[in-house]
Amino acid sequence: MLLLIVGAVLAYLLYFLPSYPPVNLISYHKYQQQQKASRQSAILSSSSSVEDATVANHFQDLQLVPLESAPVRHVSKGDLQNRQELLDNELEWALRAPRGGERGGTRSKCSMFTCFDIHRCGAHNGTLSVYIYPIYQWMVDGQLVQQSLSQEFYQFLMSIKKSPYYVPNPNDACIFVPTIDLLNLNKLTVSSEDVLAVLSSLEFWGNAGRNHVLLTMFPGNSPLLSLKTNAIIASAGLFVENYRLGFHVPVISPSPLVLNRASNTSKNAIGENQVRNSHWIAVAPQGAFTFDLLSSNSNDYSILFLDYCHNKDGTKMRNYSVRCSKYHQMYQYPDVLKEFDFCLVIRDLASPVLWEVMSVGCIPVIVADHQRLPFDEVIDWRRSSVQLYEHQMHQLSSIINSISESRRRRLKKQVKFIFDKYFSSMNQITMTLLTTLKDKVFSHYAMSIHEWNGIEGHGSSYVQPPLFNPIIAPRDSGFTAVILAYERVPSLFTVIQRVSQVPSLVKILVIWNNQLKDPPSLDSWPKVGIPVKIIRTKENKMSNRFIPYDEIETEAVFAVDDDIVMLTVDEMEFGFETWREYPDRIVGFPSRSHVWDNSTRRWKYESEWTSEISMVLTGAAFYHKFWHYAYTNELPRDIRDWVDAKMNCEDIAMNFLVSARTGKSPIKVTPRKKFKCPTCSNNEMLSADSGHMVERTECINRFTEIMGFMPLIPTEFRADPVLFKVDGVPGKLKRYHDMGTL
Repeated sequence: MLLLIVGAVLAYLLYFLPSYPPVNLISYHKYQQQQKASRQSAILSSSSSVEDATVANHFQDLQLVPLESAPVRHVSKGDLQNRQELLDNELEWALRAPRGGERGGTRSKCSMFTCFDIHRCGAHNGTLSVYIYPIYQWMVDGQLVQQSLSQEFYQFLMSIKKSPYYVPNPNDACIFVPTIDLLNLNKLTVSSEDVLAVLSSLEFWGNAGRNHVLLTMFPGNSPLLSLKTNAIIASAGLFVENYRLGFHVPVISPSPLVLNRASNTSKNAIGENQVRNSHWIAVAPQGAFTFDLLSSNSNDYSILFLDYCHNKDGTKMRNYSVRCSKYHQMYQYPDVLKEFDFCLVIRDLASPVLWEVMSVGCIPVIVADHQRLPFDEVIDWRRSSVQLYEHQMHQLSSIINSISESRRRRLKKQVKFIFDKYFSSMNQITMTLLTTLKDKVFSHYAMSIHEWNGIEGHGSSYVQPPLFNPIIAPRDSGFTAVILAYERVPSLFTVIQRVSQVPSLVKILVIWNNQLKDPPSLDSWPKVGIPVKIIRTKENKMSNRFIPYDEIETEAVFAVDDDIVMLTVDEMEFGFETWREYPDRIVGFPSRSHVWDNSTRRWKYESEWTSEISMVLTGAAFYHKFWHYAYTNELPRDIRDWVDAKMNCEDIAMNFLVSARTGKSPIKVTPRKKFKCPTCSNNEMLSADSGHMVERTECINRFTEIMGFMPLIPTEFRADPVLFKVDGVPGKLKRYHDMGTL
């Protein structure tokens, strides 16, 4: 009886072990204080770069979490059934830099649908649930696999445990995290069979690690876990050839030098003013390797090359908070990076250089042809970095010099936003990983890439757009027509009479934009059975049409100019019905496109009739009223000021906003292409001005410069009623009879 009680107690403790600190150690914080005094450098145990894997080896025992008090688990490789077959199908330690067309055994078809059991993830109402295995001292055939955990891996585990995603019961878990430390594969001394034995012995490893996550941040020169396993690999420096799109997660390697920086400065290091006032335009902190690569592609020596410093006898200095130039000048590191706008990060995304560069607010110039950038499925690196191919290295100086001061400021601001929100600590990196996994599992709740990144100047302060709940907007709520008017009264009245006949119209809002002339008297307005509200503006601004007026009570807005007299009732009703299926997009009639002009190396506004469009003009378009709020509060002020100063391009600005926020193209409805008012004189129409097209080209390029990227997305899609072009179909079978002409 006593043995049964003791056995039950032991089973209880083992089962709930993850609910307490993973190992029975002194307090983690107390341990940190004890180790702090003995730190000679900020190099963590798990931080070795490709160029200098020996750096971490000098300090490999300084910051480890020992496992002496953890329970011992014995595993025998001989117990594995079909061990060689498992090795072939689960783990392959051959993931290296790509050679030619080799794919390294990638299981390219593996996805969240084929290699992940989504049915385990429905128990927590759309919230990710993560279970951490208990920590053991693993013995494989009598050999100890690991004597300690790196502090980074310990912090990773503790960040998960403190997160809202952690569950102590494995039966409630959607994702499982093994506690064998694979963070620094350079230091892994055991064989692949030993690791396979440990992983395969895990209770829920099951089908080749399905629903498991394996984290490695410092793969270095060591082989990485093969992509043949069903586990999700979260790794820094993932090569494109071995990356499973939508499944694996590229992460960033944090810099131990900055995370645990010691006050180890050098009196001989150059001060910041001397660097700032120099002729250098960028810094390359990756040493001789970068110099050799640049020298083979360019004769420009306007780059400051930094490498580890050496003693007089040729040995490396143990003070890793300094770097030396090829002329043996010493610089404080990473402080020296602050004095540059641009810092080169070449090839080695598995090293902490990218993290170090971003931590001081330097804009990374990334040259990594074959590697995935950290979290690049959710982080738009175009907004916070300059990316080049290796064959462009000879143009490096000219490319950097061509970047305007305003764009530099925007890039630096976005670098700070991305780093502070997602990379600034091991906890932040862990939470970014978990949130990314949550978006993969619950994709219908996922944030868009533009919500992850924000529009410049606003970061994460967005109001969540109510565009997807319900998926199809309700028909009975109808739409509000917002008409921008100035002085074309006859055509305005024609538009009001035509729009008022659309069955789904609820209200008409006339924005009277003429401060010098009163609107017509009330008795002269058309008598329609729909409420008509006239709002007089204080200034003549094109942006007045996008103010979030309280009078707009419907979700759908139909923005229409006062000269759009040609649309039929059926066209407008069909446009509204189409918008209901795509409530997050601009859905409308006049379309335009943007093209790249190789001769001027600028974007060009194009109105030619082609099968491809990237804009739907708001002279006749449906969209959600949320975009009025976003235009007024979230669109960069420089764009709004440009629109109001030029009295043009507010429709282009709205297309930029919606595409930047949603990552989707607009939708054109019906084949109509001509929208010229037949009763309006040319001097009344802005588009009749000979300089109109030139101005709109200027707008596109200016908006692209302000936003820092081109958000417009071309599409060759158009929505038409199903039967409107089918001959021989009785009219009573067609819902929309009058779809107008071209």
